[in-house]
Amino acid sequence: MSFIEALGAGICAGLAVDFSLFPIDTLKTRLQAKGGFLKNGKFKGLYRGIGSIFVGSAPGASLFFTTYETSKKKLSRSKLGLSDPVVHMISASLGEIVACTVRVPTEVIKQKAQASAGSLSSKNVFKSVISSAQGWKSLYSGFSITIAREIPFTLIQYPLWEYLKAQYCNSHKVDVAPSYQAALYGSVAGGVAAALTTPMDVLKTRMMLAHGEKTYFQTVSEILRHEGFTAFWRGLVPRVCWLSCGGAIFLGAYDVVYKVIQRLE
Repeated sequence: MSFIEALGAGICAGLAVDFSLFPIDTLKTRLQAKGGFLKNGKFKGLYRGIGSIFVGSAPGASLFFTTYETSKKKLSRSKLGLSDPVVHMISASLGEIVACTVRVPTEVIKQKAQASAGSLSSKNVFKSVISSAQGWKSLYSGFSITIAREIPFTLIQYPLWEYLKAQYCNSHKVDVAPSYQAALYGSVAGGVAAALTTPMDVLKTRMMLAHGEKTYFQTVSEILRHEGFTAFWRGLVPRVCWLSCGGAIFLGAYDVVYKVIQRLE
């Protein structure tokens, strides 16, 4: 896959999944936020914070896939002798690190708007964040925990997705799996990865909503002391639903757009 193909497919995939599943993401954020679902807006304003998506979704997805595809190509052609799963793991991890430079500020603004019991817009949240004690640094609160969540997620999702597609090709004796299969396998891989990384997602949400004023260990300690171990699994069901559907839409759309671009070239 060329750089332009990865760029175009990544942009379309990112916009498709973020816009279509935004309400589920809002419910998940409110369940995980301190105070729980009832104190953070309930079912009101499920599209609150969507303005941030216009800014960050396409760049974040395109950065991920251009890095992923470029790294995959270079590692596969290198003399390191890496197996396909290892190549996919390394490439996906590098893609997530690069994408998080855009994704984290977007997530901070989006989640603060989602967890607001009032009617704060993305613009108002942005102004509030940069005027806080931490200033512009607040936009990157939770950066390290986001990386700590995303890398395990991608280490599970992308190798599993690539493996399932390869198994389909081997069993059906074809070179490329059809897009509907890519979407189906994206759903399976996304759901499995989502379930296993929910505790890290809860920590990320709490740290972002705290304006970067609490460390990782402080956040873990506070949750265990006041809410117990089960709090780390809050939002499990909407997260699995969201990322199962998201995996199907994201990776399915990516596959479809990539094939369309190939035919146009």
